[in-house]
Amino acid sequence: MIDMHAHWRPAELIDALRARAREPRIVRNEDGVEVLKTRIGEEPLSRAFDDVDFHLKRMDRQGVTTSVLSLLGSFCWIESQPLDVSLPLCRLVNDSLSKICQKHAGRFTAHAALPLVDISAAAAELERALGLPGIVGAQIPANGFLTGKHAEKMRPLLEVANRHHAFLFIHHGPLPGDPFPRNASDTDNARRRNGTLDMQASLSSAMLTLCLTDFLKPYPDAMIYLHNLGGNIPYEVERMDHRCLLDTPKEELPSARFRRAKVYVDCNSFGPRAIEAGVHLYGAERIVCGTDGTEFGCDWTIKAVADAQISEDAREQILHRNASAMLAQVVKAAPREKVAA
Repeated sequence: MIDMHAHWRPAELIDALRARAREPRIVRNEDGVEVLKTRIGEEPLSRAFDDVDFHLKRMDRQGVTTSVLSLLGSFCWIESQPLDVSLPLCRLVNDSLSKICQKHAGRFTAHAALPLVDISAAAAELERALGLPGIVGAQIPANGFLTGKHAEKMRPLLEVANRHHAFLFIHHGPLPGDPFPRNASDTDNARRRNGTLDMQASLSSAMLTLCLTDFLKPYPDAMIYLHNLGGNIPYEVERMDHRCLLDTPKEELPSARFRRAKVYVDCNSFGPRAIEAGVHLYGAERIVCGTDGTEFGCDWTIKAVADAQISEDAREQILHRNASAMLAQVVKAAPREKVAA
């Protein structure tokens, strides 16, 4: 199994987090123990950062051959800091991820972190990072694609990804300056509203931009994928078709455009019925495996794919073949010296 959605909490940021005045930051609690404080609570340092050997053992237990690492959302604050702060921190993360990939060749690849406060600088860092062994693309926030107008600012990143046949992993999250999360912690059902309703809505909006416009047309070699089945599109597309037939009957049906678009989705977090709907709409060849890189996430996803009423061939595509072919494209397009490294 290839896990295309495995978040990473880099210990290389510990000193930077100690220096911060707001979450996420490292402080000493009332007992004198250093803890990582984030918007969802605090963890002792011994559990707050990821350990390679721990993850390799988990991967071995669960049959994961390769994990594609990307920053956990609470660490993506580095991308929204002023450029003199964000650029060196993103470089630190990317260099560290590359070292993990080199040390454990074949077990890990990674997405770069980018200084999103300056898209030109972000494109330059993506260009640099793609020259590092193991880096296959970048993780960028879905808020960058909520509408075509938003997406225009992202074109420099698409141009780099297209040249390198690289990935852009579009993950729910804010651009610098965006209010986030949308609902305050004292709102009723705040975690369900933020972690499901708003997340899925933002991913659905990004899918509309990417699949129902010509935005991606100039970038045929960039590989784009979103998590969580690309939002709620598999469930909402029938209503989109219905409205299309009523309002714009001469227009191609949205379902046909979603099916034809060269945009991939992962099945992270969803159960068997949702996976079945995703296969029905996109086709199994457009879905990859994603787990968030946790024990629970991996167990959940393995069971969901196993229980889905899809063919064995579709299961194999989702768990391995699609991702393997996509990753091979990045290696094939890489400069000779990068492959040799």
